[in-house]
Amino acid sequence: MRDAKCASAATRERVLQAARDIGYRPDARARLLRSQRSRLLGVQFGLQHPFHSALVEGIYAAAEPAGYQIALSAVAAGRGEQRAVETLLADRCEALILLGPQAPAARLAELAGQLPVVSVARRLRPSIQGVEVVRTADDEGARQAVDHLVALGHRDIAHIDGGRAPGAADRRRGYRTAMDHHGLGDHIRVLPGGLTEEEGAAAARTLAAARPRPTAVLAFNDRCATGVLDVFLRSGVTVPGDVSVVGFDDSHLARLAHIDLTTVGQDIPRLAQLAVGRAVARLEGDGTPVREQVIAPRLIVRGTTAAQN
Repeated sequence: MRDAKCASAATRERVLQAARDIGYRPDARARLLRSQRSRLLGVQFGLQHPFHSALVEGIYAAAEPAGYQIALSAVAAGRGEQRAVETLLADRCEALILLGPQAPAARLAELAGQLPVVSVARRLRPSIQGVEVVRTADDEGARQAVDHLVALGHRDIAHIDGGRAPGAADRRRGYRTAMDHHGLGDHIRVLPGGLTEEEGAAAARTLAAARPRPTAVLAFNDRCATGVLDVFLRSGVTVPGDVSVVGFDDSHLARLAHIDLTTVGQDIPRLAQLAVGRAVARLEGDGTPVREQVIAPRLIVRGTTAAQN
């Protein structure tokens, strides 16, 4: 079963056939326990975030060639981050990769004192010791979106923000910086929003009724932007005829033909590769943390933005 060299080909085949007949599968984790290592990377992710789903796929692709397995633990409406992390620790994970963690920084530092921790898609203060960060330059992504809209002739550009979500503060800052850069400081308009379609829809209802109504909207993420598109459609506000809309993440939602959303893309394979690479490096003997790795975003222009009429 271990592919050892002591058995003849005929004997090996008889044993393997017997295993197939009874449905036997070797217990990989039991083997690892004998070596005193689990070779498990624990991944905390948000169950309802398409962006996290794509990251998990990339993490699997990066971990398996490196000889590591993945243990997943979801954050959901009835299951918080603390419970998700406790489950991973109970599974004897050797390192943690946390996707968009919202736990207090002190808690992340506490975890980093126990095992290698990589935070993906959240900026942390330099004073948070031991936690490695892999993220997109969110502020640059927001600036790219505003630059694109301004080039199309838009001046009244609103931003639906992400509240306290990871990356939200950087995207707000990038939006404000870009608006000021273009001399549009008087047109800055930030509305409370969030990560979900419902939160985007609530903000869109305010915008649809506003006078004057903005000619362009930068939403916190693609889910939020999808809620905006739904409300505008129901309200008779045409996109991009009346209002241009930009999302963030380039999730599968943005690529659907009937949505065709202009969005700021994150390099998900690269983020996943770097996150796994840092976790594995720490486990394999490179004990020097790399404080932060920041990946450039790129604007992806589709059908929800157009020149202002």
